[in-house]
Amino acid sequence: MKHDRILILDFGSQYTQLIARRIREERVYSEIHPPTRSLDWIREWSPKGIILSGGPASVYDEGVPTMDPEILQLGVPVLGICYGMQIIAQLEGSEVAVGRREYGRAELSVAESDDLFHGFLPDESSQVWCSHADHVDQPPEGYRALASTETLPVAAFGHTERPIFGVQFHPEVAHTPRGEEIISNFLLRICECRPTWTAGAFIQESVERIQAAVGEGTAICGLSGGVDSSVAAALVHRAIGDRLTCIFVDNGLLRKHEREDVERTARKHMGVRLVVVDATDEFLVALDGIEEPEEKRRRIGHVFIDVFGRVAKEEGTGAGHLVQGTLYPD
Repeated sequence: MKHDRILILDFGSQYTQLIARRIREERVYSEIHPPTRSLDWIREWSPKGIILSGGPASVYDEGVPTMDPEILQLGVPVLGICYGMQIIAQLEGSEVAVGRREYGRAELSVAESDDLFHGFLPDESSQVWCSHADHVDQPPEGYRALASTETLPVAAFGHTERPIFGVQFHPEVAHTPRGEEIISNFLLRICECRPTWTAGAFIQESVERIQAAVGEGTAICGLSGGVDSSVAAALVHRAIGDRLTCIFVDNGLLRKHEREDVERTARKHMGVRLVVVDATDEFLVALDGIEEPEEKRRRIGHVFIDVFGRVAKEEGTGAGHLVQGTLYPD
């Protein structure tokens, strides 16, 4: 199944990953990309909507991230959050007011409860979280104010004809209790996304992609016992079965019973083929007399690569694919 997709353009916000998480909670697929993505790339990627994240900069600073103004002409719904709202205002010809820093809770009063604020009562007060220095006092021409706070005459705006919206607060954080409703309204009502991206769908699609990539070949995986490598190993094992070989390297620096826990989980619960190598002596020799933390990390990394490579040649059954699990932000 082809899922509807939301493109998040990241302007450096500390909350960008939270935006992606809120979208996932609505069972919609999203990806985070830099705002330097070209119009042609965005058209080809074909998002159902675009979210512009916040960021630490002022739109007036030199060398700050911005975006192609033609993005606002694509006909794709856009939601700007904090700095993202200010970018929209500036590109659309409105002045961004400078220098009134606000950090903390505020009470939002909704003027129009259609579209973005569907489900809110007119003039209903709702807590939101603000974290900004600049703000917008007047919406750009063709836009209307949708909400305000005591200090922000335009806490949210929307275009009168195009599906373009901006909010000066952060709906993605827990301190905005009804923020998930605002994000849901944008995704499901404005962008008309289908909520089809579930964990089950992700597993099935991942298995199919792995099977297509590996074919009749084999694979090896460095299994640490952590979430990342364990999930990767579980998906690949589901896809190709015993043609996956997992390698666990005991470096002699593990927590108590950690090796036994990994062996039990991998073999009994996951059912994978696991090779365990005790390389304690090699690691301890390499670390002997070393006190500087970064040098320790460097040596541990080098020894691990040497040990893993050696064992992979011995036990990897000529594997043509390497399985690696890592965090999404990395």
